[in-house]
Amino acid sequence: MKQRAYIVGIRSGLALLLALLVVLPGQTAHRNPPAAECPQPRFTGRAPEAVYNQVNPLKASRSNRRAGRELYEEALQPACADCHGDSGEGNGPLASQFEPQPRNFACAETVNGIPDGQLYWIVRNGSPGTAMPPFDFLEDEEIWQLVLHLRALANHD
Repeated sequence: MKQRAYIVGIRSGLALLLALLVVLPGQTAHRNPPAAECPQPRFTGRAPEAVYNQVNPLKASRSNRRAGRELYEEALQPACADCHGDSGEGNGPLASQFEPQPRNFACAETVNGIPDGQLYWIVRNGSPGTAMPPFDFLEDEEIWQLVLHLRALANHD
């Protein structure tokens, strides 16, 4: 009788442990999706209408895209790539320090759903509730060049 109760107790304990191992990681992943998740849900505040609806005034020329890439990779301190990664997947060397992790710009499904004006606004003003700082010292042209580069990352150009 004691042996049967012991076996039932072990089975119940193992079932509970298995349930926790299956359920808890799923809940954690839901609250803080890995940077590589695509699409990556975010709830950054919306830019004012006048900015939100802006379309990037710069042509996606080779020189504008190159300037955006240079800003992203090394010209800024911290460089965008330090957090978002060289290919924009949200996995840069500093990414693991942040909650939530940096946005995955390599995910076209996420990035292409964000208007140019919203991307501009986030670069200019940062993203409250995240580690994304404001880059309010950049010229408008530089921010628009960065937006071109973010679009290139999403489209793997």
